[in-house]
Amino acid sequence: MTLKYYWEDFPVGDKRHAGPVAVRAEEIVDFARKFDPQDFHIDEELARHSRFGTLIASGWHVCALAMRLICDGFLLESAGLGSPGVDKVRWKQPVRPGDALSLDALVLEARRSESRPGVGLVRWHWDITNQLGQSVAELETTGMVRCRNTA
Repeated sequence: MTLKYYWEDFPVGDKRHAGPVAVRAEEIVDFARKFDPQDFHIDEELARHSRFGTLIASGWHVCALAMRLICDGFLLESAGLGSPGVDKVRWKQPVRPGDALSLDALVLEARRSESRPGVGLVRWHWDITNQLGQSVAELETTGMVRCRNTA
């Protein structure tokens, strides 16, 4: 595969959009049974009697969906080298079956690595929104990306 994006293609202020992806009840339950088996994620009847009133996706499921959106949107076409981690995660509103999530990514910082020539660091702010434009989650994360120009 030919790579389209290198560190130089992600300047501060750059914005990327990805999505939407539909959230289905079956996927909510399947993910939660494996990783976050709280009642309001795995049982529709018990979820109806919870403070949410309906089945909701695990926040970790929302993060996984966000990662999928980023991958499909541009990351798989980049010279990505992984990530040293996520600095901030905020779950702002419940994600329910039938929601359609999109992601807007904003470059907050872009700098070359001081210790690894040819590697750039990109710090992102991700805003995940539903079909109504409501922000349901936010993440701040850093990615490592190969530089096109190593000089």
